[in-house]
Amino acid sequence: MSATGGKNTPFSLIGGDVVITGNISASVDLHIDGKVEGDIECAALVQGPDSTIRGHVTARAARLAGLVDGSITAEELVLESSARVTGDVRYERITIAAGGRIDGHFAHRDTETTTGELKLIASDKSA
Repeated sequence: MSATGGKNTPFSLIGGDVVITGNISASVDLHIDGKVEGDIECAALVQGPDSTIRGHVTARAARLAGLVDGSITAEELVLESSARVTGDVRYERITIAAGGRIDGHFAHRDTETTTGELKLIASDKSA
């Protein structure tokens, strides 16, 4: 299913009742609410909180709220509070909401740079 997102940007939607076994490659943005067993490569990815991805994710931007069992490579990565990632993460910019979890290694995409931008959003302002 293809639709048009904000600013006339095309995107594809994978609904919550859809299970895909195999790799996905898209030149447009993807919104995934279902389950994917395979690698995903797209312009931008939005993952719903009940979604499961088992495979490598490569995207310019990714906003994750469900389970990802695999590595992630993204320029800009946002993990919502419900996100659970098991795998290594390569990023340029990353934001992790309080409650978001990653079990894996972090590495900035620019291998010559030893520090990256890591933004943690805490719900407790006193910490």
